Amino acid sequence: MVMPLTGTLAAAGKQVADGARLYMARHGDTVAGKRIELLLRDDTSSFDLGKRLIQEAIVNDKVDIIAGGTTGDLFAGAPIVTEAKVPTVIMLSSTSAVIGKSPYFVRTSCTLAQSSVIIADWAINNGVKRVVTLTSDFAPGHEAEATFKGRYIAGGGEIAESLKVPLQNPDFAPFLQRARDANPQAMFVFVPSVQAGTFARQFVERGLDKAGIKLMGPGDIADDELLPSMGDAMLGAITAHFYAAAHPSAINAAFVEAYRKQTGKRANFMAVSGYDGMHLIYEALKKTDGNASGDVLLPAMKGMAWTSPRGPMSIDSMTGDVVHNIYIRKVEKVNSDLQNVEFATFEAVKDVRAAAQ
Repeated sequence: MVMPLTGTLAAAGKQVADGARLYMARHGDTVAGKRIELLLRDDTSSFDLGKRLIQEAIVNDKVDIIAGGTTGDLFAGAPIVTEAKVPTVIMLSSTSAVIGKSPYFVRTSCTLAQSSVIIADWAINNGVKRVVTLTSDFAPGHEAEATFKGRYIAGGGEIAESLKVPLQNPDFAPFLQRARDANPQAMFVFVPSVQAGTFARQFVERGLDKAGIKLMGPGDIADDELLPSMGDAMLGAITAHFYAAAHPSAINAAFVEAYRKQTGKRANFMAVSGYDGMHLIYEALKKTDGNASGDVLLPAMKGMAWTSPRGPMSIDSMTGDVVHNIYIRKVEKVNSDLQNVEFATFEAVKDVRAAAQ
C-alpha cells in the first residue's frame, strides 16, 4: 500500500490504511489458504517518491498486489504496474483519467466527476443560477471544476468566477474575499478533505456564511471525520457523495462502530474506500483460489458486486471503475452533532466517461 502518511495528504492516506486494517481485523488475514500481509509505504505526499516506492514494492518486495494511492503516484507508476502485470486497487485517487492508464487498475474510491455532475444537476433543479467555483490547483480539482462547469452551464447556470487555490499550504482567505465580491448564490468547492477544516474556518472569518452564500460540492468539504469540529457555518451545506457516516443501514452502523473502536474517530469516505478495497481483494482471491497474478485476478475483480457500508456497489466489468450510489446530503444537527444527512439517491452512478461509452 503506497499512501501519503506524512505531508499535505497524510490524513487521507492514514484513513484509507485504517479502513484496510479494519477489514483485515474483522475478516482475518488468511484467504484461500494464503496469508495476507499488508506493507505500508509512505510517499510523503510526493508523486516522484510514490513512483519509486511502487517500483521497489514490485521489484524488491515481490508484492502480488498494489494498493494506491494518489493521482500523481498512479499516473507515474502505471507503466511499471503494466509491465509487471500487478493488480492495483485504487483506494484514494478520485481522478477519472487514472483508471485508463493501466489495464491492471481497478478502483474502490470514487471519481470526482460522479459527484460533480450530480451536484450540478441539483443546483440547476433548485434554482441556483449563479455560482463561484473554488477548487484546489491539481488534477482532481481541475477535473471537479471542469465537470461541474460543463454540466452547470449546459443547464443554464452562470459561473461568476472560477478560483484555483494552491494545493500546498493554501490560504483560502483572499480567494474567499473574491468569491464574496462576485455576489453568487452559492459556491461550488472542491478542496482535499484534509483541508476542509481550514476552509470552513476562513469561510466564516470572511463572513460568507452571513452573506447568505450557500456551500455545495463533492463531499470532501463536509468530511465526516472533521465535520464535528468545523462549526455551525457548515449547517445547510449541500454535497453529493458516495458515503456518509450517517448512511442508514445496519452494515454501515456496524462499520462505523467498529472503526470508532479501532481508531477513536468517525468513519469517513476514505476509510470506507480502504475497507472496500480489501473486500474486493479478498473476494477476488476466493474466486481464483488464491491466484494473484494480474491476468487471473483482474477478471475476477471486474464485474464484482456487493453491499458495502456505503450501499450497493460494483466494479465496472469493462473499465474496472467503481459504480455506486451518489447521495445528496445536507449538513444538519443530529443529537447536537453535525452529520451529513442523505435526502436523495442517484443509483448505480458510473463515471461520466464510462457512462458515455
